[in-house]
Amino acid sequence: MGMKADDALAVNFEELLSYLRSKTRVFMTVDGHDYYVTHTDGYWRVQDCEELNESGRFTDCSELVTTLSELAELPWLNGKSIHDLVPDAVFYESIQEGWVRPE
Repeated sequence: MGMKADDALAVNFEELLSYLRSKTRVFMTVDGHDYYVTHTDGYWRVQDCEELNESGRFTDCSELVTTLSELAELPWLNGKSIHDLVPDAVFYESIQEGWVRPE
């Protein structure tokens, strides 16, 4: 679980997949609602940033899948997948705790 960067990433669908293969996590805003796309414990998932579990972590709002390709096409938000949502979504880097961004 990281912190959402202030500046949006300018990515299309293919660039988003490349970004996620490299960074493994990104914040995604759809209709003013924040989600966290992440690879944790061997699984890809989308988490709801506005719903926390008892440990204070984001809750899963998609199925857990083993590949990024599966997650990209998995319907999870009103029948839409990440692939469907990219044109209307805004993406932000996930800054990891303890990591200092070079200036």
